[in-house]
Amino acid sequence: MSERRTILLVDDLRSFVDGRRAAIARTSAAGAELLERHRDGHIDELWLDHDMGGDDTVWPVVEILERAAFENHPFDIGVVHVHSSNPGGAAKIAQVLRRWGYRVCIASGSTELGYLDTP
Repeated sequence: MSERRTILLVDDLRSFVDGRRAAIARTSAAGAELLERHRDGHIDELWLDHDMGGDDTVWPVVEILERAAFENHPFDIGVVHVHSSNPGGAAKIAQVLRRWGYRVCIASGSTELGYLDTP
């Protein structure tokens, strides 16, 4: 019997190499919408990339998580994986989210993710 897990991936180019089922957002705006759609449910894993292409970053998504915790209604997330190739950005995301009580794992270089052949 397999349990359905809720996995959200916010990344402009990468996907899970094992083909696991995940809801994927390719921009920060789409990531914010995806997160809001799961507001009242449990998110098993949230995967965040810092740089989303061009001038776009994942900070709008991080700010939603931060605001929710500030308002004493944090998102119910098992673990946030920060998998950015930007070490400074990844560290800052982890610092902010940990400050608000989220469980964070820096997963830069994770072999669970790979680049798409076509965007």
